Amino acid sequence: MKAIADIDGELKEASAIELVENSNILWTIEDAGNKNNIYGLNIKGGIIKDIDISNASNIDWEDLTSDNQGNLYIGDFGNNSKNRDDFTIYKVANLNTKNNKTTAEKINFLLPKKMKPKDFEAFFLLNDYFYIFSKENKSSVVIKVPNEIGKHTAEFVSDLKLNGKHTKITSADISDDSKTIVLLNHDKLWEITNFKSDNFFKGTIKELKFNHDSQKEGICFKNNSTVYITDEKNKSEGGNLYTLKL
Repeated sequence: MKAIADIDGELKEASAIELVENSNILWTIEDAGNKNNIYGLNIKGGIIKDIDISNASNIDWEDLTSDNQGNLYIGDFGNNSKNRDDFTIYKVANLNTKNNKTTAEKINFLLPKKMKPKDFEAFFLLNDYFYIFSKENKSSVVIKVPNEIGKHTAEFVSDLKLNGKHTKITSADISDDSKTIVLLNHDKLWEITNFKSDNFFKGTIKELKFNHDSQKEGICFKNNSTVYITDEKNKSEGGNLYTLKL
């Protein structure tokens, strides 16, 4: 993994990273307690766009994903205290045409019946469904929600106990060719290939360890074989943008 830039010091808690179709801007957000803004970064980590989502609230924004139409989606589904029972995905349409302020459409969802509250911090979009991953030490749960404006009940997909300690998933992405999934942790990522349909955990899972441990919260594909990664600023470390070739 190679550090390629320092992220602008105004962003202490870069909680996600995402590239949108037909643009070289890297988008990020901050999580709970911060502004309801999305930030566009250049490859040097500088803020070149700062857009206020005027009809949104940042309860706990955790991850970003996008579609091939240039729309960005904000996952407001963090739940550290386990006291939330409804969640929101904000859709920011035609992002490349936006400047200082815009509004978002809302996709709301409840958990499947009988599922206990969980903390979700990672998702991606595949075949018009959002696949959302819980952040837990024991067993990560995957649920899916349709990419349709309105209210939904999420559908349980699967769960899996990843090998080793510190298996909390903090961000996720799928490659443009839909053949590779990456799940991020502070000191490693899991690369998943050879899966069929949404039986992700029945595919080939490869663990890639990093050369250092920091609060890594964002991952997205640069191309089908390389990812961008961000970590949060913590005293003298972090606050960087990295690339990693899988």
